[in-house]
Amino acid sequence: MRDKGEASKLVMNFCVMLKTQFNMHVKIIRSDNGKEFTSSPMKKFYVDNGIIGETSCVDTPQQNGRVERKHHHILNTARALQFQASLPLEFWEECALTAANLINRTPTPMLNGKTSYEVLFGQNPTYDHIKVFGCTCYAHKYQGQKDKFASRSRRCIFL
Repeated sequence: MRDKGEASKLVMNFCVMLKTQFNMHVKIIRSDNGKEFTSSPMKKFYVDNGIIGETSCVDTPQQNGRVERKHHHILNTARALQFQASLPLEFWEECALTAANLINRTPTPMLNGKTSYEVLFGQNPTYDHIKVFGCTCYAHKYQGQKDKFASRSRRCIFL
């Protein structure tokens, strides 16, 4: 998302994807009174799809405690990944995406020992694709010349 003006279209697309892919329906959308969530097209979308549009008071994140706690959880995990891998700040996005991926595959007492992935897809997640974040890896280099002793890969960091 380049700017928050794209948020309403993304929310609409997300609701349609949930309905199509998982046969699930969004019941309530809570926002912070941003115009992108309270505009006439969004209100019409809410009514057309039976969605309750809730808003919180301006500058009161404590009214959205569940989302704020999850946001802190993702950021704390991302920060730990960044520190462990000794990565500069410009890799924060990769750290956050990896954190969310790991959190979704971690069992939680809130779901009776199940993972978010398992609840959504109805099967246990696989863990064989998970590698150590920030470890050394080697990327294959294209070899234009046929030198037997030229390096065939370059050293990288796995993100």
